[in-house]
Amino acid sequence: MKKLLAALMLLSAATTFAYAQRAEPIALYPNGVPNSKPAPGVYREKLDTASMWVTLVTNPQLTPFFPAKGTANGTAVVICPGGGYAGLAIDKEGYKVAEKFNQLGITAFVLKNRLPSDYIMVDKTIGPLQDAQRAIQMVRQNAAKWGIDPSKVGIMGFSAGGHLASTELTHYAKAVIANPDNISLRPDFAMLIYPVITMGPLTHQGSRDNLLGTTPPQELTDLYSNEKQVTKDTPPTFIIHAEDDDVVPIQNTLMFYDALQKAGVKAEMHVYQSGGHGFGLHNPRSHEDWFVSLTGWLQANGWAK
Repeated sequence: MKKLLAALMLLSAATTFAYAQRAEPIALYPNGVPNSKPAPGVYREKLDTASMWVTLVTNPQLTPFFPAKGTANGTAVVICPGGGYAGLAIDKEGYKVAEKFNQLGITAFVLKNRLPSDYIMVDKTIGPLQDAQRAIQMVRQNAAKWGIDPSKVGIMGFSAGGHLASTELTHYAKAVIANPDNISLRPDFAMLIYPVITMGPLTHQGSRDNLLGTTPPQELTDLYSNEKQVTKDTPPTFIIHAEDDDVVPIQNTLMFYDALQKAGVKAEMHVYQSGGHGFGLHNPRSHEDWFVSLTGWLQANGWAK
């Protein structure tokens, strides 16, 4: 019995390793972080190991997850964890999701972006977007080395990470980072999971306050209300939300989907009657697995086999 148990544990470990090959984090800006100012002495990155909650990020990074050898299909995804622009749920909405993508042969990169702060940024409203754009840029710059098709690079975001992903999705044409080689910053597709979209009355107030301040001018509110920034060139998008989300109103998703439809952009939306907010990979109030639905969408569009 002990031998059988040991064999099963070894098999489980081998299977996990075969699908999730997590590499060392890579600094987004090895030569200096743009739009930054010296951090106060108490402003140092923190990780709560119990909750895997990251705060006070000053050195943004990408953590790559490579599929098992021989299984990669050339598609890549940058994942933006949520946290109200106050922290990052780096494991639940990052590492665990990356491992699922590896099972599809997709190379995944978990973004540990800076959180908007006047303490460390000259302009906190563009700080997170700089990191998202740099992540897309970096993946394309290293596409050959990492076995990635540069025309199959997507972005994913949860909650406030969904706002960041949807901002990159709709603001890619205006670079807020140095881009001397004119590498495309446009994601080829996007996946938004219970996303913050608007900065208007139906926003998540904490996300808006952290990104734009408590009394932002209307021009800035409109600029980062991403349902107002959709065009016919916005990439295809997959969206998940629960009707009873009491943190980020479902109208965020509905407005964005409506804007995509009006612009003629391919989109797929799944709305659950219950599930609340922040459920990560597994909605405990649904018998459906939304990642299975996502897999079907990826396959239908040629980003997964």
